[in-house]
Amino acid sequence: MKTLIFNGSPRKKGDTMEMINTLKEELGGEIRVVNAYHDGIRPCIDCRWCFKNKGCAIKDGMQEIFSYIEECDHIVMASPIYFGEISGMLLAVLSRLQTYFSARYLRKEEPVPKKKTGGILLAAGSFGPREKAESTARMLLEQLSCESAATVYVDGTDKKPVKERGDVLEEIRMLARTLKKD
Repeated sequence: MKTLIFNGSPRKKGDTMEMINTLKEELGGEIRVVNAYHDGIRPCIDCRWCFKNKGCAIKDGMQEIFSYIEECDHIVMASPIYFGEISGMLLAVLSRLQTYFSARYLRKEEPVPKKKTGGILLAAGSFGPREKAESTARMLLEQLSCESAATVYVDGTDKKPVKERGDVLEEIRMLARTLKKD
């Protein structure tokens, strides 16, 4: 079992990472984490190369991620919520998924033939709407032929961190068990 996790947090020991680590512990298997703030992946430059070609004209670490997307069984989007949305750096990395949109709608190809199961992990330091962040993550999972299993959302982490939230940790473990079944 192979899982790809897109991490949108700049904090290596923050609440989003706590959620990811809990998922990894319960999930097992081969897991690759793409760290939007630390992996040096450039955003889409709208060169339109992918309108006619598979992949991307930008040559960086995303090439390996494209290969992993094709072979993995699960994809998870994990991010803090900033202004009601997933983090800007994660959006920048995920803009490179334009190649899958182009495959489906412009090149008329099946972008990711292997169906997958996915999940969404969202953390908010304060309180506020999560709908936009969840909608964005869900839409991106769909572009990757990924059926979303569940969303785990936690707010108020500025006052009570994830590691002190047994209910949230159990939701994450449940998500991992669901992914293992698929």
